[in-house]
Amino acid sequence: MNGSALRTGGVFLLAVIAVALYASVFTVGQMQQALVIQFGRVRTVLNQTGTEKPGLYFKVPFIENVVLFDKRVLDLDLPVQTLLTADRQNLEVDAFARYRIIDPLRFYQSANNVLRANTLLASFTNSALRNVLARSTRDAIVRTERSHLMNVIQGDVNTQAKELGVEIVDLRMTRVDLPAQNSTAVYKRMITERNREAADIRANGDQISATIKAKADRDVTVLLSEANQTAETLRGQGDGDRNRILVEAFGKDADFFAFYRSMQAYETSLKGPETRLVINPNSDFFRYFNDPQGRAPATAPRAAGAAEAGATSGAPR
Repeated sequence: MNGSALRTGGVFLLAVIAVALYASVFTVGQMQQALVIQFGRVRTVLNQTGTEKPGLYFKVPFIENVVLFDKRVLDLDLPVQTLLTADRQNLEVDAFARYRIIDPLRFYQSANNVLRANTLLASFTNSALRNVLARSTRDAIVRTERSHLMNVIQGDVNTQAKELGVEIVDLRMTRVDLPAQNSTAVYKRMITERNREAADIRANGDQISATIKAKADRDVTVLLSEANQTAETLRGQGDGDRNRILVEAFGKDADFFAFYRSMQAYETSLKGPETRLVINPNSDFFRYFNDPQGRAPATAPRAAGAAEAGATSGAPR
């Protein structure tokens, strides 16, 4: 009976010791920093500045508890908000921030947890965005001074974030745009301006095209006139040279010239099977048909005498 009670008591004691030992041991990771809290008071800060090594630590069980914070860079995505610039332009700004906890004790005392810290940092950032962008124009925000403005905003937020024990590592505006209704009006104005520019360009193009075509037509007319004039001149010179050569050639043999001209006349007048000529076969036109030498047919002396007699008898006395 006593032995059974002793065994039971020993097992219970071992269980209590095991539970106490488990409750007194905790681990701090490489990317973590820890606060050891005793009755609401912070007793120890671990792995904050790098002097303490991450690893296994001990605490008083059931009296001290441990709060762990991340040492890595944390994200803060800000909602889209509408801001008024110095030139009275409404802009929709979408931004984000990256921060890390540099003082876990102050972070615990001021924010207690990451969720509340995000809420406070979002308020700080929105306030800094409004204050800085309200003093800048739209062109400066969108194009010319964007990087400088972001550095100013980041510095303002960091000034307030130090009270939370955090440091802003990076702060950027991901999107800066006009509100939807303004964007629609701007797009319509841009379309109108682009259409007007396109119409101007087309009109200028048509004018240039007409000028080029008129010049080309004028050049064509001038070139054709000059070419025709040159062609007529050359043709006249050629015809003159041809006639001169023909005269010189045919002047050496008049009979051959007459024969050649008759052959050309035959070729020109007797083309085609339907050609009809009403002409005396004894005319001079057919002299080369009647005689290869082209001699005119001889007239009988008697016939000629009779003709002379008839002419004489018919004359008035």
